[in-house]
Amino acid sequence: MENVILCVSSSYDRKYYLDDKFAGLPEQIKDELKIMCVLYTEDVGGILTLEFEEDGTLTFQVTNDERDFLFDEIGSVLKVKQLQHTKRELLESLETYYKVFFLHEEI
Repeated sequence: MENVILCVSSSYDRKYYLDDKFAGLPEQIKDELKIMCVLYTEDVGGILTLEFEEDGTLTFQVTNDERDFLFDEIGSVLKVKQLQHTKRELLESLETYYKVFFLHEEI
């Protein structure tokens, strides 16, 4: 089974995408996700993808154009760690949502 994309933010296209499967999320959660992801890509560049692994773990995938000399690779790693710490409650609630509504686990 492939990972399921929650959302993507790109500094190259200056676009944000939330997968339609997650339209049922509360507006406040959707807004917080958008702000977090867009600020991340504005800060360090590249493309940030949040996706769920098979077991429901939410992961951060960062990619960049190899010709993007402004991409801050070290800053990217530090920013992901910072977000995982400061947004822990949000990220854990998204994992729980995914496990209940998509994997049909009982919590």
